[in-house]
Parts: sequence; C-alpha cells; structure tokens
Amino acid sequence: MFGRALVLLVALSPCAAQALDLRETGRYDLNRPASLEYDPTFCGLWIANEGPEAVLVTLQGDDLRRITSDLFRIKAIALEGNHLIVGDGFGSLQRLTKDGTPLGAPFTLEGGASDVEGIAVNARGEFVTVEDDPERLTWFDRDGALLRRVDTMTLSPPLSEAQGIAIDPRTGYLLIVDDWEGTNALYEFTAEGDLLAQASLLEYGTDPEGIAIRPGSNQLFIAFDGGAKIVTFDYAPTLPAGSAPLEPGADCMMF
Repeated sequence: MFGRALVLLVALSPCAAQALDLRETGRYDLNRPASLEYDPTFCGLWIANEGPEAVLVTLQGDDLRRITSDLFRIKAIALEGNHLIVGDGFGSLQRLTKDGTPLGAPFTLEGGASDVEGIAVNARGEFVTVEDDPERLTWFDRDGALLRRVDTMTLSPPLSEAQGIAIDPRTGYLLIVDDWEGTNALYEFTAEGDLLAQASLLEYGTDPEGIAIRPGSNQLFIAFDGGAKIVTFDYAPTLPAGSAPLEPGADCMMF
C-alpha cells in the first residue's frame, strides 16, 4: 500500500509539538541491502551488502558503479566529506574515493569495537557507530579514538539489535534501525544520544538493516532484509513545541 501515512509513536519528550512521522511513498527490490548512504552528488544510494563490493545505485535501484576496498568485506558505508568511509563490521575502517581508490590503509577503531553494523559522520566530523554485540552507540574522532559510548540496552525501550544509522544534517538527529531480532523499529535520538521516539516498522517490512536520509526532499530510505526491499518514506522528525517545520536541506547536485 503506497501513500499511507501514520504517526508511529508520540515522542518520548512531553514538550514535543510534532512526533516522528513517516509516509510510505514507494518500494523496490534489492538483494541483501545491509547499509545505505545517500549521495547528493549522484542523487543516488551507496549500498553495502556484506560482500567485497559496495554499489552506487539510482534512487530507483539501477546500478551506477561498484567499488572495492582493502577490507575483506564492506559491511557499513558512509560519506565523509567528498569521499567514503567503509567498515568491515569488525572494527576496521578505510577511506576511499568514490571511484574506490584507497586514501590510506585500513585502521582500527579504539575501545574494542567488535560488531559495527552501521556508521555515520556527524557535523563535527566524528564517526558515530552502532553495534549489536555488545549493544552500543559510540562516538569516535576521525582517527578512530574513542570519545564516548552509550549502552543501548539501558534505553526504554531497549535497542538490542541496532543495524543501520543515518544523521539528519538539519537537526543532527540520529536515526537508527533495530532488526527483527530486536524490535523491528526505527529509533530517533538527539545529536547527543538522548532518545526522542521509537516507531514500529512492521507495517512496512521485516528485518530492517540500513537507513539513509535525503534531507532536500524530506525523504527516508530503509532497507529490509526480509523480502529484500528498499522502502522510501516522506519523513518528519520530532520537534520541540513552537518549532517551525524544517526547511529542506541540500539536494541533488547534478540537477
């Protein structure tokens, strides 16, 4: 069912004027989409599927290019400025150009990052990662030094199987999906890691693995391993009382 709208959960903050809101706008088949990142330069999505390659596709799912790294697999992918940062899921990262040329040797995150499922880069240039064993939300500096960490099992509701993470550049909010072994839900956090809202995704699919945001059109992409789908949404974040609706952010540079 397309075009359906649902306010999925009131924000956990009592002063919120607007709760997290999603409206499905479409879906398409894509096999094993594990990690997503929106790229405004190409108006496309970078997708890691736990294999040796990452692929750049159009917003409709058509291949644009494929890249490899010096890691044995690419589990997580994110933009860092004008290049990419990829991770193998075991705490090693590497910087690549968008053509796949290494910008340095792989390096390891500090603090025993053992099961990194998703990575994003915030406005300060820090890496923000999610792990599901143990269950953690962590900030690192650009060299991989540990800055701070949140045990996501202490949240209410707990976040036990975090997979993908995206950051809305307009608010700094963290958007994290929890897979089928957890709550099959979307979690929304402030930039500092305070939980704002949680929304079930069961209506749209099972086993969410990746998430990306296109702020220029208030658009969200969520990859579901169950059924091998990417579902697109119109998205509105939780906002404090008295806040005006967010203006769209930067959009596709090639159009």
